[in-house]
Amino acid sequence: MLKRKTFWIIAVVLLLAAGMILVRKKSQGNVVQTPATASAAGMQTAPAVLEFLPADIIEVSNSEVRKLLALSGALRAINQAAVKARVAGDITEVLVREGEAVQAGQVLIKMDTSDYLARQEQARGALAAAQGQLEIARLARDNNRALLDKSFISKNAFDNTNNQYAIALANVDSAKGALAVAQKALADTVIRAPISGMISNRMVQPGEKISPDNRLLDVVDLRLLEMEAPVPTQDIASIKIGQAVQLKIEGVSSAVDGKVVRINPATTAGSRSIMAYVQVANPDTVLRAGMFGEAQLVVDKKSEVLTVPETAIQYEAEQAFVYAIENNVLQQKPVKLGLRGESQGRPVVEVLSGLAPQAKIVKANLGRLRAGVAVKLIITTTTTTTTTTTGKV
Repeated sequence: MLKRKTFWIIAVVLLLAAGMILVRKKSQGNVVQTPATASAAGMQTAPAVLEFLPADIIEVSNSEVRKLLALSGALRAINQAAVKARVAGDITEVLVREGEAVQAGQVLIKMDTSDYLARQEQARGALAAAQGQLEIARLARDNNRALLDKSFISKNAFDNTNNQYAIALANVDSAKGALAVAQKALADTVIRAPISGMISNRMVQPGEKISPDNRLLDVVDLRLLEMEAPVPTQDIASIKIGQAVQLKIEGVSSAVDGKVVRINPATTAGSRSIMAYVQVANPDTVLRAGMFGEAQLVVDKKSEVLTVPETAIQYEAEQAFVYAIENNVLQQKPVKLGLRGESQGRPVVEVLSGLAPQAKIVKANLGRLRAGVAVKLIITTTTTTTTTTTGKV
């Protein structure tokens, strides 16, 4: 009796196991896979239908493609000046601080003038004395000329007085020069702005004693800036003087227009790059020296050409291809590529052949898919999910 009961238990277990296997095989035969699940499965089971979201598909069309060269660098003022002392002395007033706007010729710093006023008066007195001596020498010369005409003195005596007059005249000229030097030194105690701009650095305070050539202030003119950017030697032929450039400056929301104004004739030491200089007008002085900028230089451009997203391109050996959807079936389409660049801020590639306008392609790289499989497009809403064919896109 025990053996018979055991036999029937084993038979029931075997029948249940066989039934479960049949149900599993039947469900696998009717599976619908998305591209992601098909790829994950290693294509071991051929899917009956591949489902795509609308975001996975794009209809190709003609557009503009631009090849861009990225440049970057810091802005600097084209016109800037270091204000230095021309004479030694004590600072009495510093009339400006960092960030203040100044005009060319505006007084910036005043120095103690007492010593230079005394030197000026001394030079003026020396000039007056020299002029007095000149007048005495002139009268002596004129008197001796009259005596020489009447043969009362010799020619040598007249020449002597004439030489004394020439010496007195030279002394006057020397005194005038000394007075001019003293007046110039006095004027240099008042330091003025060499250019219009803004004070960027102040290195001196009232009461300090300075010597000639001491650096006191820095003035920068922000109305015209330039960016120095290194360009790889292989790309330098793509840059031309006068070429328009759009820059994105850190801290500035909108793009800034510029143009290439100079190209260095030699490579930079220690690198394989050549410096290009992009000039930027800044009439409102919104930009500041030292700001970092990135520029996109258009080195090549094509208009009204067929383009596809760069992410849609895949390769088999060296042959480029895309996955296209034709008659609701996935097809692998070999394509010949042209210019690579961007269109409306997105990386794209020109397609020279292999696709027609309005063709529907898979725009993202979803891995290797199986050509010839039926395709359905899943349109999702907030409440329901429906399925339709790509022919109704």
